[in-house]
Amino acid sequence: MAVADPMASAWASVRAHLRRAVGARTFDGWLKQLALGECDPVAGSVRLVAPSDFMANWVNTHFIDHLRQAWRATLPQIVDVAIVAGMVATIVEDAQFAAEPVVETPVEAAPAVVDAGAGRSSQFEPRYSFDTFVVGKANEVAYNAAKTLAEGGPLAFNPLFLHGGTGLGKTHLMHAIGQEYLARHPNAHVLYMSAEKFMFEFVSAMRAKDTFSFKQRLRSADVLMIDDVQFIAGKESTQEEFFHTMNELISAGRRLVISADRSPQNLDGIESRILSRLSWGLVADVNPADFELRLNILSRKLEAMPNATVPHEVVMFLAKRISANVRELEGALNRVVAYANLSGKTVDIDFTQEVLADILRANQRRVTIDEIQRRVCDHYRIRQAEMSSARRAREVARPRQVAMYLAKQLTPRSLPEIGRRFGGRDHTTVIHAVRQIEKLRQTDAELDADVRLLIRQLEG
Repeated sequence: MAVADPMASAWASVRAHLRRAVGARTFDGWLKQLALGECDPVAGSVRLVAPSDFMANWVNTHFIDHLRQAWRATLPQIVDVAIVAGMVATIVEDAQFAAEPVVETPVEAAPAVVDAGAGRSSQFEPRYSFDTFVVGKANEVAYNAAKTLAEGGPLAFNPLFLHGGTGLGKTHLMHAIGQEYLARHPNAHVLYMSAEKFMFEFVSAMRAKDTFSFKQRLRSADVLMIDDVQFIAGKESTQEEFFHTMNELISAGRRLVISADRSPQNLDGIESRILSRLSWGLVADVNPADFELRLNILSRKLEAMPNATVPHEVVMFLAKRISANVRELEGALNRVVAYANLSGKTVDIDFTQEVLADILRANQRRVTIDEIQRRVCDHYRIRQAEMSSARRAREVARPRQVAMYLAKQLTPRSLPEIGRRFGGRDHTTVIHAVRQIEKLRQTDAELDADVRLLIRQLEG
């Protein structure tokens, strides 16, 4: 029996296309439970409802482009497809969907420029703009290169390769490029995706025997950005397609931005011809933020929190203690402010340490017993072998006790583990050493100064 509602009929056609495009197993696992929500054909918008936030986020990340293409193929006026979470009864029952044949227009007929416009609002995070990116010595080359590429003028490099650790700003810059380029070129086709999504969509296209539309969509992009390219390491067929996509874009003078967690020379499992192309353009590293940059980031963040009262000494404390990850640094400030608002407490150092105890522990420098032994031996000018020897002479025994004390204070190792690293000594020997040094620090100013100096050196 035919579905009377035109939108329900169109949804049946879209579902049929999706099932063929991604395969029955993938469709049943992720897309079958989607329901048709609010529709406005005049405005060109459709809302699809997923049964949970998790599924809505997953479909938005992995299948939104498939959904847009399928809707445009069925109803070309639909340019805005959104996935939301909620409980809505499915309009097209599975029995009707399975039994009713549908006629479908090929996806290739959809104009690429609509794809760019449709994805403009949802593809990029508005918070990640050039205006909100804090520049310092650690990232100024990457920032300037990204800004130059986004302006759309003559370009002396292509591709732009951004590399650095997690949470340092690579993704921020890529979103900023996309938004800036679209602001200057409203009809451009700008596409951003993770390398994982590139691989998933390519494999899905091969299984559906529809690689043409995949290639056309990517190779028609005015700006293509692929995030975390290290995830295609060892994937031969994906790398083959990635290589040809790169060549097509570069040859056509289109802009290509690639990111990874390390430089091209340090990417394992990536074909040498791809590494050669990546190194061909501009390789810009995004280094961990130095203390000054971390302070500037926190200050900029606080400017956006006019009602937050955070003393300068707390800002200094956060900038000093959370040094590896900018995203974590900003998250720590958010947590402190939120906890203060919820509890009605005043923000100070003690409150900050209490709220961020887990983060501060995770950001402590990882000190090893070997490093402690080396540092103590250098300080007291004895051989490292003495740490494990049976000698009990004072000039050897006291430094050994200091090293045991520091191992207990600065590492998570158990007493038996520490004893084993000092010549297989019993844990009671370690306990005695720790108590002895604690006692001597109260009465021996010189020893206390030695221990303080060693702790500063070890914790960096």
